[in-house]
Amino acid sequence: MDTLNIAAWAGRSQVREGGITAALAAQLHATLGVTGQPAPGPGEDMPALWHWCGFNPTAPLAELARDGHPVLGDFLPPVRLSRRMWASGQLRLGAPLRVGEALRQRSHLARIEEKQGRAGPMVLVTVEHQVFGERGLAIEEVQNIVYLDIPEAFSPPAKQPMPEVAALHEVRPLSEALLFRYSALTFNAHRIHYDLPYAQEVEHYPGLVVHGPLQATWLMQAACRVWGRRPAFFDFRAVHPMLLTDSREAEIMAVEEEDGALRLMSGQEGHQCMQATAIWEET
Repeated sequence: MDTLNIAAWAGRSQVREGGITAALAAQLHATLGVTGQPAPGPGEDMPALWHWCGFNPTAPLAELARDGHPVLGDFLPPVRLSRRMWASGQLRLGAPLRVGEALRQRSHLARIEEKQGRAGPMVLVTVEHQVFGERGLAIEEVQNIVYLDIPEAFSPPAKQPMPEVAALHEVRPLSEALLFRYSALTFNAHRIHYDLPYAQEVEHYPGLVVHGPLQATWLMQAACRVWGRRPAFFDFRAVHPMLLTDSREAEIMAVEEEDGALRLMSGQEGHQCMQATAIWEET
């Protein structure tokens, strides 16, 4: 599949320093928070998953690939497949991180798998992260990144219907401004989120693509609203692209399970785009 020995990249590690400043927290709240409520200030707990904006890439423009991502071959392996997606993740959440505190992220490239999928060759890269705040280890996370060839035409997976009955059902507006803001907050230059000609003509999506981490953040927010507190465990998986086309709305739904877990999904036009599960420990 790949003439380079990409499996040799497994085992690499890196450490990054970061944090969420008060200014960044205000911007995150303006994009993701509840209107009318104040943004968390210095020393206050930040909402779950905001750490995804705390260790943004700093690759110079000259080191970006055509798609806007940093050129591979440093920490992540130099996979010769052109489409990159954050496909799924699992998180164990400890004490909340706080606005303004110094954060450290230790990352370990745990696994690289070359496979033959429905759409052709694929590479699955699994990265394990540990995030530390001033009170110690706060988050243990597994991130699964999938690399694929860009297809000649848009060929999405089969659609899975949204549930008919839910404990929570919300509708979120979609817009170019939202996608721009989230790209800016994460310093993510992937062009499928803001460059419509590129998204349509190069990667062959019908419209701009709504970020997977943005959808996962919405689902985490829904989980916290249903239970009144953040879960101890959270996992998510993309099952269909969410697109900004004629559809300008996203649905967020939550279904309570008999074992106490909460099943969540984002959707569009009646079908699911991301699935998640939230689990709470007994207090």
